[in-house]
Amino acid sequence: MAMIELTLPTMSCEHCVRTVGETVRRVDAAAQLAVDLEAKTVRIESLHARQEFERALSDEGYPPAA
Repeated sequence: MAMIELTLPTMSCEHCVRTVGETVRRVDAAAQLAVDLEAKTVRIESLHARQEFERALSDEGYPPAA
């Protein structure tokens, strides 16, 4: 499994955290994730490609910072 860390500048509240978690789970239901709202980061442990999560999160309004 790979560890993917993404910074999500538009994540600002608990609703955002919930949406990010649901989005990650749609890409990979078995993913392990940790969301840090204060740091605006999500850490994902998954066999899926980073780009899959970046695309799904961007589609939900949480584009990862470059």
